[in-house]
Amino acid sequence: MSRFARLPSVAPALIFGLAVGLGQPAFADGPAKIRKSLETLLPDIKIDSIERSPIDGLYEVLVGTQLMYVTGDGRYYIDGRIVDLEKRVDLTEPRLAAARLKAVERVGEDNMIIFEPPGKTKHTVTVFTDIDCGYCRKLHKQIDGYGEEGIRIRYLFFPRAGKGSPSYDEAVSVWCSDDRQAAMTAAKSGKVIQDKQCPNPVDRHLALGHEMGIRGTPALLLESGDLVPGYVAPEQLAAMLDQASGN
Repeated sequence: MSRFARLPSVAPALIFGLAVGLGQPAFADGPAKIRKSLETLLPDIKIDSIERSPIDGLYEVLVGTQLMYVTGDGRYYIDGRIVDLEKRVDLTEPRLAAARLKAVERVGEDNMIIFEPPGKTKHTVTVFTDIDCGYCRKLHKQIDGYGEEGIRIRYLFFPRAGKGSPSYDEAVSVWCSDDRQAAMTAAKSGKVIQDKQCPNPVDRHLALGHEMGIRGTPALLLESGDLVPGYVAPEQLAAMLDQASGN
């Protein structure tokens, strides 16, 4: 579970706790007061940053890939997005996109299964995948097509049925295989691969996917930090990436 995913369900307790906290030794309105209010209510919360939002008196609090807004006095928590109606721009999404990219980079490529293009790499896409998912298998059948478009595919495991499911066990076995790329391809084509156990990053991948709000697979994280649900054909994905990068 996300470090922060449970917050909306305890929002009334959060607000009550923060209101009670106002009777404690005072901090000036701002990051210090907000941090104390949140850490008093949720001692295990790990706040990555507290910064001013575009709205006076409102601060954005980043916890992993989750973003919330809290008033400067630490009393009110707002779960939602800020949209500039005049410019018609979502001001929250760029912050979330940057947080997603940072979170994935913290996982590290040593903890991913990567399929490199045969020639020059034009783009890198991170794919949350379930070995038994039909559209995940369709995507992988075209792995050479993505390579021909210069797209480098980095796989993270997201067995939708969760820990202990056959898909989860397959993911662990793929990771623990001597040739992970070959094992991934075999498993996604429906072949039975040898059961194996070893230290693996599957739990970490799964937790990150839940933190990002992923519900289905495949889920594609683009270089922009945008999260695209579902299968996208190689040519379509290449065009999408080229447009995003201005090529």
